[in-house]
Amino acid sequence: MQVKPPFCFITSLFLAISLFTPSSYAVTEWVDFELVNGHITLPVTIEGYEGRAILDTGAQGNAINQSFINRHELELDKSDKIIVRGVYGEEKRQRYSNVEVNLLGADIEMDKLASVRLGHYENALLLGGSFLRNFIFQFDYPNNRMRLFMRDEVDLAKLENIEMRMDKGTRQPIVKVKLNGEKETWLIMDTGNNGGIFLKRSTAESQGWLEEFELDKISSSGVLGSGQKDAFILPEVQFGPFTLEDVKMSVPEEGQKTNIASTSRGSMTRFKGKNVKGLLGYDVLKHFVITIDYKAGNMHVGLPEED
Repeated sequence: MQVKPPFCFITSLFLAISLFTPSSYAVTEWVDFELVNGHITLPVTIEGYEGRAILDTGAQGNAINQSFINRHELELDKSDKIIVRGVYGEEKRQRYSNVEVNLLGADIEMDKLASVRLGHYENALLLGGSFLRNFIFQFDYPNNRMRLFMRDEVDLAKLENIEMRMDKGTRQPIVKVKLNGEKETWLIMDTGNNGGIFLKRSTAESQGWLEEFELDKISSSGVLGSGQKDAFILPEVQFGPFTLEDVKMSVPEEGQKTNIASTSRGSMTRFKGKNVKGLLGYDVLKHFVITIDYKAGNMHVGLPEED
């Protein structure tokens, strides 16, 4: 089975979701997505079976749900094995190649899909950094839609209104926010996080927030395992030019083991000298139109246009 080269993959996907006008080839039409538990999902067909693809800016690579493989008794071509690290554990997982996928009307073959657990088998595919870096993506959360821009036609560096960086090693985007008007913090922008902001416990403790605010015990699960968290409401978070009130926050429960220093997805470590303190997810992003150049490390935060 012949694997299509990257350029063919990019071109076929872009053309498949575009209805171009004669004068513009820089942007696709809007495509509707479905929000499932705070995750951006698109319809996908894998080896002839329908499911959903999750777009996850916090994941380095692409993955396939082991439950989807088991449900449809797929016999896929094995490639290699890699260590997959999550917030609550790490495992060596099989990767598959030459997987037939139809996404947004484009027939493509995907390689090196790591086998992970993504909950229900309908969550068939996870698309991370190795997919997202091909375009500039615009996610209109309030209107449940997205579109793609060709990078050569849009200079997002001139339009960005939030400080963002990209780590070349882990391929994760980080953004600077201001918490409760008192602490500037770097967080991983993670569309795969269906909560608000997940912080290192030590960060919240140093600010006195765990004593100041009422805590609730909640459970959390990831691609590898689950854990317990303490949740609270922070009065104010500044995100780019916008200020949000009453934002959902959480920290690992005291004694809860997490891979907060070396995870490939959901890590909290140092990025080019930036001390990353946690994850920023859906409960913040849901208010905005997010335009992100995953490869270059630029982002714009805006509000949806009024009809």
